[in-house]
Amino acid sequence: MNLYKINKEYSLFLFFFNIFILFTISEVLDSKEIEVPFKNIICFFLISIIGVSHGALDHIKGYKLMEIYKINNKYFFYPVYIFCCLLVIFFWIIFPSVTLILFLLVASYHFGKEDSCVGNIIKKRFINLFYLFKGSVVVVAPLFFHTEETLQIFKILGDNLILIHENFLISLLIISFIANFTIMQWSNNGSFFLADWVTIFTLNVFFSPLVAFTIYFCFLHSVRHSFRLIYEINNKNFKNGFKKFLKKALPLTLVTAILFVVSVFILTNYYVLDDAILKVIFIGLASLTFPHILLEYLIEKNEK
Repeated sequence: MNLYKINKEYSLFLFFFNIFILFTISEVLDSKEIEVPFKNIICFFLISIIGVSHGALDHIKGYKLMEIYKINNKYFFYPVYIFCCLLVIFFWIIFPSVTLILFLLVASYHFGKEDSCVGNIIKKRFINLFYLFKGSVVVVAPLFFHTEETLQIFKILGDNLILIHENFLISLLIISFIANFTIMQWSNNGSFFLADWVTIFTLNVFFSPLVAFTIYFCFLHSVRHSFRLIYEINNKNFKNGFKKFLKKALPLTLVTAILFVVSVFILTNYYVLDDAILKVIFIGLASLTFPHILLEYLIEKNEK
């Protein structure tokens, strides 16, 4: 099974499928006639099931980390992981603006790095900074094309500090493109990175921030990460690896989805449904992203 070939073909498929959507049914998918709560509910369930599934094997990586640190009880991973999730939520409640900004920076770096994971990147100085700028298109593009709507989402999440100048956003988009192109040049087989960047960019031109993010997060970022996990499970037979991946990922994916749904029901006692969904999506993702990235970092560090 050629992981690079699978990712390249998928990126090109997503790129041309994105073009097809833009010229055919984009107005239907993002129509103002469709009520916002309904669109948000669809995005919520896609993210809760497809989006978070690529992190549903963290417990297996956690077991591996327990072995590295010579911790006999592998189930010790669960309370530590849950504690990290709760700690992020706690900080978001106490320091919402700071935590949001930190989350946007960490998420940008994570997207930039993980979406490049199959490119066999040649290690260069300041490579992590390039990953940050490469992935920043996911955050900067909606801010540029849908400024008021994106800032309104930030406000719902508890931030009143972020003020963005249009020229600054244009500069960041240019830097993001340059970083993406540079990483592509540093890669032995990352020719599809450009298609990915253009896909993310065009999604944000034509779709609202949440819809664009949902399509990217579920069908590009999550799928690409899942391809790598499937390859690690079985690098000979994709179909067999996919079946094993589903079997391993399903339990924690369902648990996470149920927790997300319960959280929305609880928050609807204090906020309107639309706001409750946005809070659960992004604060929930933040609470999962930080320990997920920390786990990836510790494993990568100890494998060197």
